[in-house]
Amino acid sequence: MLKYRRDHIQHHFNQAARTYDEAAVLQKRIAEDMDQRLQLVTLTPDRMLDLGAGTGFLSAKLQRRYPGAQLLALDLSPQMLQAANQRLHAQRPRWWQAPFGRRPTPRLLNADAHALPLADQSVDLVMTNLMLQWCDDPDRVFAEIRRVLRPEGLLMFSSFGPDTLTELRQAWSNVDARDHVSTFIDMHDLGDALIRNGFGQPVMDTSHFTLTYDQPMGVLKDLKAIGATNASQGRAHGLTGKTRFQKMLSAYEGFRQQSDGRIPATFEVVQGHAWAAEEVTKGPNRDKSGHIEISLDEFSRQTKA
Repeated sequence: MLKYRRDHIQHHFNQAARTYDEAAVLQKRIAEDMDQRLQLVTLTPDRMLDLGAGTGFLSAKLQRRYPGAQLLALDLSPQMLQAANQRLHAQRPRWWQAPFGRRPTPRLLNADAHALPLADQSVDLVMTNLMLQWCDDPDRVFAEIRRVLRPEGLLMFSSFGPDTLTELRQAWSNVDARDHVSTFIDMHDLGDALIRNGFGQPVMDTSHFTLTYDQPMGVLKDLKAIGATNASQGRAHGLTGKTRFQKMLSAYEGFRQQSDGRIPATFEVVQGHAWAAEEVTKGPNRDKSGHIEISLDEFSRQTKA
């Protein structure tokens, strides 16, 4: 049985399309970081895929970085893709389709990451920013990405880790034992899934970000604005109830920071990259689970080699 309901995820991201950009502070920050990491990669793609493109913030960066490559922007939400289309068109210069400045036209694909509507070995670069945590089966998604990547193609991704929204999860645990907050995949499990599905030289790291708010409700409003609701099958159904909800908010107040009086919301972000390879290369930094943890300096030396 699927852990996440795809129709539930699609519905909430459709609803969030208009409010997403204003609230997606962290998503934009990570997209900028991923774009900067591409500076360390000696890759000139002919075709690239932004998987889980949302409103197109990362897609626009890819279009600017690789103007000669065809961009594929794929998302489960058609409303998000409409916003992405507007962003991509707005940033194109007037000469984009002029006779001597013609560039490939981006394609927008409304589809699921579990079943990519692309031919085998048809893209050189796959980027996916904070989308994997909404997928039921990382093996299935990585297998699809590996299928569409050309030999020596690059996957670069980010995802939420299990420490994400730990304050909200603990606040709800004071109310009941129900599943109110989505659970997210550990870095090591993602690394194992990459190895199982034919990726070589995976490099991964984690970072913790803390957003702060005046009130606990600010956390919930931002989550709703970006469509990040609990989509798990085991989530609580129906109305939570005013008394229980207020009890959760009161418990969340216990996390208010003494330094500035603000309410924190922690996000663990896993970032990684891996190359499409026929055989996984073993190296001195690989641990028994098959993934590598190295510094950004080592990442730079590896990709420039």
